[in-house]
Amino acid sequence: MTSIAFIGLGIMGLPMATNLANAGHDVTGYNRSPEKTEKFKAAGGKAARSIAETVDGADVIVTMVPDSPDVEAVVTGDDGALAHAGAGALWIDFSTIRPDVATNLAARARDAGVRPLDAPVSGGEAGAIDGALSVMVGGAPEDFDAAGEVFDAVGTTIVHVGPSGSGQTVKAANQLIVAANIEALAEAVVFLEAYGVDTEAGLKVLGGGLAGSKVLDQKGQKMLDRDFKPGFRLQLHHKDLGIVNAAAREAGVAIPLGSTVAGLVGNIVAQGDGGLDHSGLLTEVARTSGRQ
Repeated sequence: MTSIAFIGLGIMGLPMATNLANAGHDVTGYNRSPEKTEKFKAAGGKAARSIAETVDGADVIVTMVPDSPDVEAVVTGDDGALAHAGAGALWIDFSTIRPDVATNLAARARDAGVRPLDAPVSGGEAGAIDGALSVMVGGAPEDFDAAGEVFDAVGTTIVHVGPSGSGQTVKAANQLIVAANIEALAEAVVFLEAYGVDTEAGLKVLGGGLAGSKVLDQKGQKMLDRDFKPGFRLQLHHKDLGIVNAAAREAGVAIPLGSTVAGLVGNIVAQGDGGLDHSGLLTEVARTSGRQ
């Protein structure tokens, strides 16, 4: 049994922490919103009232928070996790943040005697609940090996992709591909509806051919039903596409499709719909087509 401190019990973090507890680990959770900590207690975990209390004596520290500033806030400073972590503890950041921030924080962690891994995930809320996430991990190979039991409790595809920051770089590429697929699927759904096609049948046959994808499987019916209850919010995908575009500029790489989709996602977020699931990008396509 591993002692795990889990910081961030949101849409993704709560089921991930619960799966770790169900796997037999001793998990203590902390969240800035106390009601989410209470949900974790109800699911069988332990609750803490501060970051210091959460990480006290932990073998592994996990963070799963929305953005780069949030990670910096919970791990740095006198009240942060690094200041209270035990020597040799593993720190696994499942958040999606900027690669350069991940690299800088990893260096600070090593200076504090903590072993860092940036390990962003893909698979959405369903993957988090099922323990079937894809995990792309940056950091030292020996630290990756040491974290195996933690990764096995939350994911099914777990790959070490390089040194610190590499996991975040691969996640940025993932978010680029997912956004482009969601936009293409949204356009296809509006196109089929415009012609009065049986859309469920249409998506079924498309899913069996080269157009098939996990995006189509997971988001197609949500678009048909106009069910945009968030599994992964548009405002978070908007943040991620900002990371993609900034990293691409830094590398001197052109991503014309990525830039276009980022603009479309930015439009819908600016109109107040950032709380929708990212499949809600359909509403922007329908609005532009005059088919709301």
